[in-house]
Amino acid sequence: MDSLLECFRQWISPVLIGDSMWADILSCAETLPISMGAQPFGFELPMHLPAPVADFGVTLERGTQGANIFQTRAQSNQTDGSARSIDRLVRQLDARKSSLRDVVGNKLMLEFDVGSSEFCIHSHPGIFLRPDQHPIIGFTNRLDDVCMVADSLFSSVGWTMGNAQRQILSQAYRTLPDDVRMDSFGVFPSRSRALRVAVMGFESRQDICNYLEELDWQGRPSAVDSVIARFQERLHIARAGLNIDIEDKGLGSTLGLTLIVRQRYTNDPRYWLDSVTDWDSFLNALALEELVVPEKLQALAGWVTKPKVLFAQTGQFILLRGIHHVKLVIVGDQLIGVKAYVFIVLSATASN
Repeated sequence: MDSLLECFRQWISPVLIGDSMWADILSCAETLPISMGAQPFGFELPMHLPAPVADFGVTLERGTQGANIFQTRAQSNQTDGSARSIDRLVRQLDARKSSLRDVVGNKLMLEFDVGSSEFCIHSHPGIFLRPDQHPIIGFTNRLDDVCMVADSLFSSVGWTMGNAQRQILSQAYRTLPDDVRMDSFGVFPSRSRALRVAVMGFESRQDICNYLEELDWQGRPSAVDSVIARFQERLHIARAGLNIDIEDKGLGSTLGLTLIVRQRYTNDPRYWLDSVTDWDSFLNALALEELVVPEKLQALAGWVTKPKVLFAQTGQFILLRGIHHVKLVIVGDQLIGVKAYVFIVLSATASN
């Protein structure tokens, strides 16, 4: 996939991803088949750090060349932990009557911590599953599905969820307000033994504070409320979401807060199509935060562009670039980081 990424370098600002970082991303992508470029991929950009570093994310679909390559690696090299984890998950999705596939569909997401100082080419990526097929909403009595997805992720990386952790997960689901959903589940084998859950769709600040208090989050819910209130003074916020880490002893101290100004619906054919002005109001609001690097924010504003037509030997393609979401990182009572998640979609046009 590195040869594909090289084609996009001209459109990626070195302020966001420096040359040295880009070389590391290409080294990582070299281990991935170019066919994975047919699925959405992108980067996590820390907007609060002056250094132009990034993490790299890709999508893997069962039954594709990419999945087959990882499964072949798992069979030929028993020490390849990443391939073995992916193989275990793909096998579960491939099963004839797969309950997991019924919930999360055919895809999983991989996040490579390329921007970490501890990253090496053999580092285990984060693995995420997203229940696109049947969203897990608070009032739908889906606790069994929640536990199944979590157990599948844990077992894929050789972990077992303990009783205390399972109880916290159960409470995190049962405490969901109506119409709030568990949007994705993930594990980072190279980090702590926690389950990352994205909880999306909160309508009010009070709902978020109540949720965090019910789960006995280690930080101060009032600090989260203050951050939301600050942004609400600057722009309209449609909904909000949280990234929580479910650990053995409770919720992790680090909380991700996503303020949704552009709602994306999975079944919408325009899901990946951003207007060049969709993010203007949010980026203007973000510019007032002291920890954000101004040069990076300016470069991020240039990431969203109109669809671009590309011509290749194999045909004509449409290139889409946009911002998927921005996460505000809160620890205790402090906003300590801002991370932008940007995407690239390369879509083949129908031939005549």
